[in-house]
Order: sequence, then C-alpha cells, then structure tokens
Amino acid sequence: MHIAYRAESLIDAHLVKDALERAGIPAFVSGEYLTGGVGQLPAIDYVTVMVPEAAREEAAPVVAEVERALAVSRAEGAAWEAGPDLDGPLPA
Repeated sequence: MHIAYRAESLIDAHLVKDALERAGIPAFVSGEYLTGGVGQLPAIDYVTVMVPEAAREEAAPVVAEVERALAVSRAEGAAWEAGPDLDGPLPA
C-alpha cells in the first residue's frame, strides 16, 4: 500500500478517500481509530489515506484536486472568520 495523502483531520481523510473511490480507486483510511488517543500520541501524521501501489499514479491527480478544494475552502473560512475589514473606508 502507498500513502496517497496525510490528513490534517479525519474529515479531510474521508473526503479524499471518497473522491478516490468515486474515481474507481480503492482507498483505505489508516490511523482512523488512533484519533481517540491523541493525548498519548504525536498529533501529526497518524491519519493517512492509502491506495494500492498499482494505483499510485492514478490517485495523485485526484488527491491534488481535493487538496486544492480544501485549501480554497480553508481560505474562504479564514476570511469569513476575520469578518469585515474594519480598518478600511466605511460605506457611504
């Protein structure tokens, strides 16, 4: 098995896994059940999405597309959380 994606969260891992499966690529979330032990484990690199070695090249563009979508979503979320630009001019 090949690690196709190192997830920041369990939700991200499942989004990637679902996208891979929709593309016809078998995928497995590894480390999913370790999330309950975070207090005892390092907090990074414990949830990954794995694909068969033979599907490595086919999986890469699918994973990249999901990563792009997640980056856009996070950027939009951060802008929304920041609220309006209160330092700028007020509307007329």
